[in-house]
Amino acid sequence: MSPTASPRNPDRPAHVERPIPTYNGFVMLAIGLVLLATAAWQVVSLVGAGRPSLAGIATIVLTVLVAVLVLAGLYTLQPNEAAILQLFGAYRGTSRVPGLRGTNPFYTRRKLSLRARNLNGERLKVNDKRGNPIEIAAVVVWRVEDTAKAAFEVDDYENFVKVQSEAAVRHLASAFAYDEDDTGSRAGEPTLLGAGDVVGQALVRELQARLDQAGVVVEEARLTHLAYAPEIAQVMLRRQQAEAIIAARQKIVHGAVSMVEMALAELSAKKVVELDDERKAAMVQNLMTVLCAESDVQPVINAGTLYTG
Repeated sequence: MSPTASPRNPDRPAHVERPIPTYNGFVMLAIGLVLLATAAWQVVSLVGAGRPSLAGIATIVLTVLVAVLVLAGLYTLQPNEAAILQLFGAYRGTSRVPGLRGTNPFYTRRKLSLRARNLNGERLKVNDKRGNPIEIAAVVVWRVEDTAKAAFEVDDYENFVKVQSEAAVRHLASAFAYDEDDTGSRAGEPTLLGAGDVVGQALVRELQARLDQAGVVVEEARLTHLAYAPEIAQVMLRRQQAEAIIAARQKIVHGAVSMVEMALAELSAKKVVELDDERKAAMVQNLMTVLCAESDVQPVINAGTLYTG
């Protein structure tokens, strides 16, 4: 399989992983031991003959050399581990078969782990979409998918993942607001604080686009820390408290108005008492005071008439 073109540089070929056949290591081990035993038997026979011949010595040396080459081609792989095989610097293929394996003894072997890994990002101080300074951190679960890209397309794929993850988190923070504000024009837009799933999916897409060059697959990404920067944390906390108080007051007033409307409608429908506009206004004022007051209201009982004069 010939290298494909690099997506970032079409003129430079990109390395793509390709499998390479290997041999059963136990069979090669047995062959090597048999050759060594044969060489030992030849040495004993040659010494017993009393007159060693040049041909016999050459046969022994050749047998030992073949045995050493056979045994030198042995290597072991654990589950979820791969071996990159190169011949004089040229990429020949990748072996993913675990256990004792054998291959060309002239191949150089570089092992890569295919297991999932966690990257706990550091806390970064960035500005969100509205320019507010925030602190943000994320955890990324990733693994190597294409060993050829990981080995040959980047200098150090582990450091590449770390640097690109930090860049992706910074870009994500600038694309979303920290939290919703009280303006209707921004109501409903996803935020870092309120749309965790949306933000996580966006972070995975951003990371995958950046790390595909290194043959890395991003399995999951989540924010682990999110807060306003210390210099504005107290101000934003007071703002949130004020917004919560205003929202609570709005609910209280809305409920009080509904109760007053219901009371007036019930009195009018059942003809319990006839009230003119002035008395209705006084009743509404009293009911709103009772229902919306922060402290307990002491009622004043009027034993007389509502009308004076």
